[in-house]
Amino acid sequence: MPIHLLWGNDSAACDRAIESLIDQIIDPSWSSINLSRLDGSNNEEASKALEEVRLPPFGNGGRLVLVKRNPFCNNCSSNLANCFEEILELIPPNTYLVLHNTNKPDGRLRTTKALQVLIKKKKAHEKSFILPAIWDETGQRKLVDRTAQDLGLELAPEATSLLVEAIGNDSARLTSELNKLALLASTQKININNGQKIIFISAKTVQALVEGMATNALQIGESLLVNNFGDAIEKLNALLEQGEPALRILASLTSQVRGWLWVTLLEEQGEHDVAVIAKAAGIANPKRIYVMRKQLKGMEAKRFLKLLCCLLEVEAALKKGLMPGDAFKEGLLSDKSFK
Repeated sequence: MPIHLLWGNDSAACDRAIESLIDQIIDPSWSSINLSRLDGSNNEEASKALEEVRLPPFGNGGRLVLVKRNPFCNNCSSNLANCFEEILELIPPNTYLVLHNTNKPDGRLRTTKALQVLIKKKKAHEKSFILPAIWDETGQRKLVDRTAQDLGLELAPEATSLLVEAIGNDSARLTSELNKLALLASTQKININNGQKIIFISAKTVQALVEGMATNALQIGESLLVNNFGDAIEKLNALLEQGEPALRILASLTSQVRGWLWVTLLEEQGEHDVAVIAKAAGIANPKRIYVMRKQLKGMEAKRFLKLLCCLLEVEAALKKGLMPGDAFKEGLLSDKSFK
């Protein structure tokens, strides 16, 4: 399949898939000639990609043209679309076009429709890499197991649970921690199906590495929900020390609190349709509403309005240059009435 369409917000998984394709297709001795990495957000480089993908490989192996921030399936100009459609049937058998974007391809564009036709004919391949929601534990378990499999690792079920608790849906950090765990693992076994060595990671190995790291923005929100500000600040500091960007933590907390606000507001207004509540709250899975109802039972909407005001204080402080730890502490404790 000469065309690979990769998209999704799981950048770590996308990068692994791209590097795997490069390893399969490119002969290292000819990589300087046969491998091109181009930025699709630059019109000149996007046009250059369409020129290079018409060329057969030199020497051994194949040719691969990688276009990051793929423009052909999102906001594609008419001229670029015309050029793209022209080259689809001109790509040599051993030349591969890899298109990557974090956004889902726009199905209304004729370029996307042309690719879908090729996908149905098995002349192109599409794969998505989507991170699970921060509250989606089942999705996070699948992410951990899938990432481990990509890295040639096998996890004990308890090890998967510990990693979900410690890391959540941070795919890049998960990859880093799994690579560390592979170095710590002491036992190996042979996969009889393909003869490859699979490193087995036990729960004990995971616990030795990630002990004390079991915190994420979701857990911080849960501490705030029960007015345990001391625990919330402690977990915030732990995340910041691990290198988590302050604005990313803030965005996760704001999204979480906004969801609580919508659920309580609609409950107060007598709305009981979980689909309606989920849509208003921006929650993809309506079943999540049943869990949130139990979690928020007896709480009033004004409570979350005050907390959103506190988070707005944090954002203002961060953008003024205050140290993240101090910004969160001062912002969350700014409204004494909330406590």
